Amino acid sequence: MSFVPVAEALQRLEIEGLIESRPRVGTRVRIPDAEEVRECFELREALECQSARLCAERASFQERLELKRAAENIDALFAKASSAKGDRDYVFAVQKYHVDLHMKIAEGAHSEALRAATEKSHVLVFNWLYDTASGRRVLPHKFHQDLIGVIAGQGPHKAQEAMRRHVRYGLKEVQHVVAPLRGGNWRLSRSS
Repeated sequence: MSFVPVAEALQRLEIEGLIESRPRVGTRVRIPDAEEVRECFELREALECQSARLCAERASFQERLELKRAAENIDALFAKASSAKGDRDYVFAVQKYHVDLHMKIAEGAHSEALRAATEKSHVLVFNWLYDTASGRRVLPHKFHQDLIGVIAGQGPHKAQEAMRRHVRYGLKEVQHVVAPLRGGNWRLSRSS
């Protein structure tokens, strides 16, 4: 592959905030600070609370059934992930399925602009927090099933509040895990 497409790809990743570069030092995955993590969670909360509210109003019976099935699956996957020690591929797949569940909620809102904005914010959340938050593999029992139960059957206001609690869950933990990673040494030490 030639240099130009690689340079363009790196530039795009840097514009999207996923990597950072320093002249004559190199490029690395960008690790957000605690404030940026909080802001990312706030953006996610705003988008997903609106998605949950509109999904509760607009989702079809079939979409609600699909959400319930997906929530059961993701809770089972997370339960299994707690015992999948060291299997990063499995944890990655669980995280991907988790993002897919949240995208189904946004799709159930039947607002293309909201779906697109939610998808874009998940790219950042998924990339920034995968390595740090994936260490937390144990979630409350029926964490996603309870959320979808509210969205699918308890009305827009309760759906919005359930999503707010869902998104805020674990924020402090993620900020705590990210803090020591921020600002680390740019140069890798070589072992002899």
